[in-house]
Amino acid sequence: MKHILLIGAGKSSSSLIDYLKQKSEAEDLHIVIVDKNLKLAKKIAGSHPHFDLKNIDIFDEQIRAELIQESDLVISMLPARFHMQVALDALKYGKHMVTASYISPELKALDDRIKEKNLVFMNEIGLDPGIDHMSAMRVIHHIQKQGGKMLLFESFTGGLVAPESDDNLWHYKFTWNPRNVVVAGQGGVAKFLHAGKFKYIPYNKLFRRTELLDIDGYGRFEGYANRDSLKYQKIYGLENVSTLYRGTIRRVGFSRAWNVFVQLGMTDDTYIMEDSENMTKRDFINAFLPYSPSDSVELKLRYYLKIDQDDELWLKLEELDLFDGQTKIGLKNATPAQILQKILEDKWTLKPDDKDMIVMYHKFGYELNGEQKQIDSQLVVKGEDQTYTAMAKTVGLPVGIAALKILKGEIQTPGVQLPITPEVYAPILKELEDYGIIFNEKEVPFQCYNPNTVAG
Repeated sequence: MKHILLIGAGKSSSSLIDYLKQKSEAEDLHIVIVDKNLKLAKKIAGSHPHFDLKNIDIFDEQIRAELIQESDLVISMLPARFHMQVALDALKYGKHMVTASYISPELKALDDRIKEKNLVFMNEIGLDPGIDHMSAMRVIHHIQKQGGKMLLFESFTGGLVAPESDDNLWHYKFTWNPRNVVVAGQGGVAKFLHAGKFKYIPYNKLFRRTELLDIDGYGRFEGYANRDSLKYQKIYGLENVSTLYRGTIRRVGFSRAWNVFVQLGMTDDTYIMEDSENMTKRDFINAFLPYSPSDSVELKLRYYLKIDQDDELWLKLEELDLFDGQTKIGLKNATPAQILQKILEDKWTLKPDDKDMIVMYHKFGYELNGEQKQIDSQLVVKGEDQTYTAMAKTVGLPVGIAALKILKGEIQTPGVQLPITPEVYAPILKELEDYGIIFNEKEVPFQCYNPNTVAG
C-alpha cells in the first residue's frame, strides 16, 4: 500500500480528493488528509476505508514530522508561504512532494540535496502555473521537432464565472483565494517582451494596459500582464523570440473598473486603518477622498476619477453597495486590501449551483521553411457547482495525477521540478483529456509584428 499525506483541504482540493478516492482501491492507496477545517474533505471522502481525516495543527513540528515519516509522498495544498516547512521535513525523511505553487528561491536552493536522495519535488503542477506550462511545452516542442523557430509566445489564463451564472455587471465571481485577486500585480513591475522591445508596466498603470482576446464560442475578453513574463524565457527555451507575454484573462471592462480601487489605494495591504471595525462601506470610500464641507462621497469620487454618472463603470461601483452608510464592515485592525476583500466576498461568492469557468489561451508564432506560421490553442472548462468548480478541477487533477505517477515510478527525474519535460507533461495531459480538459489547437494567420519594420 502507498501512503499519501494531503495537507490542506480548502476550496481547490475537492477534485483532488475525489480523484484520489476514485483511484484508491485500484492503486492500493491510503490517504491521510490534515486540515483544521475538514468540512469539504468529509463531504467528499466521508468514511471511505482508504481515507483517514485528521483535524490537527500541521504546524506542530512533532505531529507534522510523524505524519510525513508515515507517508510515501506529501501533497501540500497550503498557502505557498508554508511549503518550506513541509519541504524541509519531506527532505529530512526522504519523501516525495507535490505542490501547485511557484518554486520559491528557498525551495530551489534545496535542489542538490533533493537529488542526492533521489526524490521528486514536483511544483507548479496546478492550473496556472501547471496546465499552462504543460500545454505550452507540448506545442513548443512539437514546433521545434519539425525544425521550426519560435518567434512569439503569448499565454493568458483566467478564472471566471460561466455565462449561465453571470449575474453581475463585473461578469466576475471568486473561484479561488480572494486575497490573491485583490493584491494581484503588486510587489513589482510587469515585465514582458513585445516586437523585440522590453516593456514595463508599473502597478498603478497595470489595469489600463490590456489586450483584447476572442475565445471561440464565448466572445471577447481582455488580458492584463502578469508580473514577470520573462522568467520563463530560458526555461521554455524561448531566448530568441521577439514577443513573450503572459497575462490574466477577465471580461472586457473589468480592468478599467478595478483600476478605480488601485488608484484610490484600496488594494494596499501594507498598513492598518484606524477604527476599521466601525467603518461602513461609505466611510471606507470616503477615507481615500479629499475633504469637502458640501460635496457628497459620490460627487467627490466621480470628480476625483472623472467618472460620468451614466458610465457603466459607475454602475459597477453602485452594484457593490459601496456607498452604504449604515452597515458596518466589521473587520478589526484591517488593511485596505482586507476591507475591500470583505466587501467583494459579500457580492462575488459563488452561489451553491453557480458554475465557474476556466479560460486559457496560448499563441505560438514560429517560422518553418521560410514561412511564418501561428498556432492558437484554447481551453475552456466549466465547473459543476460551488464545490466541484472548474478551478478545483484544473488545479487538483494535475496534482493528483502527478502524485500517482511519481509513486508508480513513471516520473523519476529527481530534484525540484517544473512539469516542462515530455516525461511529465505527455501522460498528464493525456489523462486530463479523460476529464474534459482538452485544448482546441488550430493554425491561424501569423499576427506577430516584425521588429525590423514596425516602430517599437
